[in-house]
Formats: sequence, structure tokens, C-alpha cells
Amino acid sequence: MDEEYDYIVLGTGLTECILSGLLSVEGKKVLHMDRNDYYGGDSASLNLTQLYRKFRGDQAAPSELGRDRDYAVDLVPKFIIASGELTKILVHTKVTDYLEFKQIAGSYVFRDGKISKVPSNEMEAVRSPLMGLFEKRRAKKFFEFLQGWKDEDPATHQGINLDRDSMKTVYEKFGLEPGTQDFIGHAMALYLDDDYITKSARPTYERIVLYTSSMARYGKSPYIYPLYGLGELPQAFARLSAVYGGTYMLDKPVDEIVTDADGKFVGVRSGPEVAKAKAVLGDPSYFGAGSGDGGKVRVVEEGKVIRAICVLKHPIPGTEDADSAQIIIPQNQVGRKNDIYIAIVSSTHNVCAKDVYIAIVSTIVETDRPEMEIAPGLQLLGQIYEKFVTVSPLYTPTSDGKADNIFITRSYDATSHFETVVEDVQDVWQRVIGSPLVLKKREDPEVQ
Repeated sequence: MDEEYDYIVLGTGLTECILSGLLSVEGKKVLHMDRNDYYGGDSASLNLTQLYRKFRGDQAAPSELGRDRDYAVDLVPKFIIASGELTKILVHTKVTDYLEFKQIAGSYVFRDGKISKVPSNEMEAVRSPLMGLFEKRRAKKFFEFLQGWKDEDPATHQGINLDRDSMKTVYEKFGLEPGTQDFIGHAMALYLDDDYITKSARPTYERIVLYTSSMARYGKSPYIYPLYGLGELPQAFARLSAVYGGTYMLDKPVDEIVTDADGKFVGVRSGPEVAKAKAVLGDPSYFGAGSGDGGKVRVVEEGKVIRAICVLKHPIPGTEDADSAQIIIPQNQVGRKNDIYIAIVSSTHNVCAKDVYIAIVSTIVETDRPEMEIAPGLQLLGQIYEKFVTVSPLYTPTSDGKADNIFITRSYDATSHFETVVEDVQDVWQRVIGSPLVLKKREDPEVQ
């Protein structure tokens, strides 16, 4: 460890592993450290023993749940959008060579007290209870408008300027009801709250197009998920980094972020050893209070997210035909500011024993009684066999890191997909390298 590197990366969460993999591909000498004895950090997937140890201390897992090795339970529930930015990175870097994916069977939305499937084709749209007959006609015209939009052809704009007009203006033009706006904005554009309505319509247009193109790619739902859990993703990027010469050290405590007299990064101390580098990248937990960084405030808490990992012995009522699903509860349906998300996977994804389902309910915390806030989601699950609850702070860096060469990522938010993770990767890359992330064609080191 006592040597010099181009970059040191702290934490093996997905964000950090993507960055170390991409830096290694660029020919940089990377040291990647994690205080845990497993990959993934906050985005790890735990076996049964690890899960009970984390949440129940010395309590052993019930034998009726099956074998330890049958489980890979995600700590952070997220799905991959089939045509999204993470998919592009996975394909470009060829880490798909190390992974297998399975489609998520259905996407659902909570409306008027019940779960309804988000239509995946025209037939389902016609039968959907989400809209009445006349509203379906209005919605059809709205989606035809989006699909027909061409920036260079004003004839397709119908008097709308996506960059100047708000989404509220677009909704009003097509006469869409509030319930339909909820369904489109939260179940398709995947916004956490309603702040988007008063802003430029362009980002919402792009999100809906991404959703519909992802849906068209595989049918059923726009999401895919790696077999053996999300923890496989950071491990795959760790393998990529290792192929290109990256060095990994698990179970390695980080005792101090070493800086010089001007406050610039020098290295990372673990016990008596100090690894030096031009810069350090890492997850916020390595730079908070007690990080051995001279008491400097490098991260601030922007809020909290609550997640309840629930073990079920049955599918979620109303999704009986689905071995996996995402359910979105729009905030307006339950009198909140932020949506509630439910992600459920099963043994078909190699993450739990047969006839067991893992459902995770999450949202941004708004009150001092966070578990009450996810009650609408928990009530949809039916009988819960076991429940593990965490309330995690959402940290964001206080500076861009350019002055001291200390570049910090953001905590995982409550969104149900990885697009915000990729946005963070792109942001950190821009800060570290000084230019946008461009996925270049790469040579395979194993054939050189």
C-alpha cells in the first residue's frame, strides 16, 4: 500500500466502482479501498447471515427461510432502465460479460386506493382502469405528440416550445386530468415529487421517451435487473478495473485523509501505511464526522431516506402474475410531498429461496416518524414475515473538490432507478478529469 497512485477510490458502491473501472480503462493507476469485507458499500447485496448480522446483531436467521447462499438481498432497491445511461455504460465497458439480467415483470402505480398496471402495449392501455374512455383519447393524442416531436420540424410542435413552456402548459393543452398527470409524471417520467410541473417541459419529454423506448425494448416493463442482486454491478466494474491493473483492498480501515499545509490531498492512511495519489474519490461516509480529516466539513446532510426490507412468503396482492414488480405511490395519492416506491424480486432472480419474495419500500423522510410515512406501502404488501428498517442520511459534498483534489460522490437517493447514479458519475468525472465523460472505443488488454 505504501506507494503512489494516480487515484485512490474509497468505498465500493456502484458509483465508486464505475468511476474506478472507467479510470482504469483510461490507463490510470487506481487503488480502491473499502472498510467492509464485501463489495458494494451501501449498494451491496447481503446473504441471509450478513442481513441478520447487520440488522439483528447476534440473532440467527430462521432455518425455514432456507439456505444462506440462496440469498442476495439488496440494501438499496433500484432497477436498471433498459435504454438508460447505465445500460449504455454496461454495454460499452463490456461488464455485461460478467453479468446476466432478467426483466422486471411489471410496473404498477397506486391510484384511488388500488394498484393498477402501467400499460405496456396498446391493448393494455385500452383495458387500463387508470383512465376513462375520453381521457384515454386525450392521453393517446398526448403520447402521439411526444412520439412525433422533431426539433427541426415546427409542424410537429403544435404551438409548444419544450424549452420555454412548462409541463403544466403541455398538460393543459391536451386537457389531461390531475390523476393522469400523476401517472405520467411519477410512473413514467419517474419524478420523486411535483416540482417538475412548473419547469421546462424538455426534461419530462426526454424522460417519457426514455421510458417508452425502454418499454418497447422488452415489453412488460422498462426495467431489467441482474441475477444474484444489485451487488453484482459494483463487483463487475471492480473486475473491469482489475483487468486494467486496478488494485483492490477490502476490509481495509481508512484512518485518515492526509492533506498538506495548504489543505490539498496527499494520501490515505490505514494503520501505519500511507498510500499517496494525485486525488481521492469516495463515498460521503469516508469524509463525514470522525473521518480523520481534521474536522473539516466536507459533506452536508440534505435529508434522509427510509427503506424497509421486507421478507414475504407470497407475491404482493394485485400483482399475482408477476415474479417481480415496481409499484409507485404518487405523493398526491397519499398526501405527501415525495413518492413512495416498492420494489419486489423473487427466487427467479436468484436473490432468495423458492416461494420467498423480497420487497423494499422506500421514500424521502418528511417527518420525525419515518416508519409511519411508508405505511401506505407496507399495507400493500399483505402479511410481512420479516422487516428490516433503515433510515439513512442523504449526503452531498460541500465543494466540487477541485481546490483540494478531494472528490466526493452523493448518497443513493430514493429513486427507483439508476439514472441519478449515472448523473453523479458524470458529474464527478467532469470535476476530476476536467472534461465530460465520453465513452470511447477501448482495446481489450487481454488480447494486446
